[in-house]
Amino acid sequence: MFTQELQSKIDQVWLAFHSGGLSNPLSVIEQITFLLFIKQLDELQNRAEQQAIITGNTSNYIYTEENQDLRWSNFKNVSPEEMYKLFQKENGVFDFMKNFGGKSTAFSKFMKNANFMIPTSRLLAQVVEMLDKIDMDDKDTKGDVYEYMLGKIASAGSNGQFRTPRHIIKMMVEMMKPTPEDTICDPSSGSCGFLVGAAEYLQTNYKEELLKPGVQNHYLNEMFTGMEFDPTMIRIGAMNLILHGIENPQLKDVDSLSQANADFEEKVSLILANPPFKGSLDKDAVDEKVIALVDSKKTELLFLGLMLKGLKVGGRCAVIIPDGVLFGASKAHVKIRKEIVENQALEAVISMPSGVFKPYAGVSTAILVFTKTNAGGTENVWFYDMKADGFSLDDKRAPVKENDITDIITRFHNIENETDRARTDQSFFVPKEEIANNAYDLSINKYKEVFYEQKVYAKPADIITSIQQLDKERNDLMNYLMNLI
Repeated sequence: MFTQELQSKIDQVWLAFHSGGLSNPLSVIEQITFLLFIKQLDELQNRAEQQAIITGNTSNYIYTEENQDLRWSNFKNVSPEEMYKLFQKENGVFDFMKNFGGKSTAFSKFMKNANFMIPTSRLLAQVVEMLDKIDMDDKDTKGDVYEYMLGKIASAGSNGQFRTPRHIIKMMVEMMKPTPEDTICDPSSGSCGFLVGAAEYLQTNYKEELLKPGVQNHYLNEMFTGMEFDPTMIRIGAMNLILHGIENPQLKDVDSLSQANADFEEKVSLILANPPFKGSLDKDAVDEKVIALVDSKKTELLFLGLMLKGLKVGGRCAVIIPDGVLFGASKAHVKIRKEIVENQALEAVISMPSGVFKPYAGVSTAILVFTKTNAGGTENVWFYDMKADGFSLDDKRAPVKENDITDIITRFHNIENETDRARTDQSFFVPKEEIANNAYDLSINKYKEVFYEQKVYAKPADIITSIQQLDKERNDLMNYLMNLI
């Protein structure tokens, strides 16, 4: 459980990093993530040792007799100075972590340029002590800690990139219901929150299925694909996935819109994403097949083209977009919307309140849900007007009772029952023909009807009479009190 006490300790460590000369929030998160990963390796070793008592199989051991001093459970008890030396020395704790899994793995590739940056032994000991209190088997606590740390990236949103709240990720995953047969991708993966959310859904809903050798191999090595060009974020993402049991995720350190990613074509069956908003790229640097779908420099439009290209026929997509994509009047805006409506199967448009991404920004967003068919299939598009997500829509984002998320998931999975809903309701259908006649405008306000209840007020003369009557009653009461005295 993520308590106020735990939050306070994280804040103290954060201040300690800053005082120690490490002030870049992303670097701080990376160093803490390294330590969380090292702690998890020790937990995995403990499980392997317990299994070996029963089976006698020691092949899953991570640590040997020679490097027991590199285990979290051992070095956490030594002096700060000795602990610091264990991290700094050649083939010490940090080098062991970097080389986990062998030099040929993708993880080792991304960790190649990772550096141990904690400046003092005192700070290292302080962070280790704080992280030691976190139950690594409690996914919610671990996720909340990670979420809270990511929330401290004050510069987030400066280039249109916003950390997606975990409850929004969970909602989108539950709407799409990934299966063990899926290949799941986030082409702007960042810390891999969507991929982790999908993994947790599968672990909860397909526990027995995932034990089958073929399914397990697919799950561990082939199912999850992420693309990210920021080297720090891809390291954080790789560790985040491994911390959640994905041993060999398919992560690509590439600008997903570039020619270097041209082979991403009909590769995956499910995309979950929140791509960057507001960016602008040189067309010459963008994959020409994406440009053919979206003749634009705007990243929010280019990513839609990339997703259409990367999906297999029959593949599904749930993607967060800024509201401007829904109603923009430029040729590129209309072209990509027409492509999704006419040539693919657009299923749903969920309008989210602008406060969802606070405190980073008050940008209004929506979720598009569509299936790649290359042969049309859009008939009626389901619109939902989300008004609350369980948190206040100001910078504090405090928990509140109002929450539409459960209703959204339930209605989406029973969408056949939505046909009788009126345009004044929170959710309703709009026929494709009507959307086409409105230049493929997908903003909910274009179609939602507002019911205005007529209010009848008393005449001014009647109001004055009422006031006079009240005055008379007040005077009568005052005279009565005076007589009592």
